[in-house]
Amino acid sequence: MLVALPTFMSGTVREGERIPRRELPEFEEATSFAEAVSRDGIMGTAFADKNQYGPVGMMIMLFVVAGITSVVLAIL
Repeated sequence: MLVALPTFMSGTVREGERIPRRELPEFEEATSFAEAVSRDGIMGTAFADKNQYGPVGMMIMLFVVAGITSVVLAIL
């Protein structure tokens, strides 16, 4: 038997769902990735999803971290 969860997020539990949905984040569209980063910053774009280029920002952050890791491992 399913029991309704306490309302910590938006409080709306829809039919067939167990976890309440969270409120949507603040979102403004940008015309390009460069505009998105200049307006919201790389952290706001990649981690806070302030625009539609969040996944692209996360991939760039992944490449940067992987590059730094590979350089450190090559030095060692």
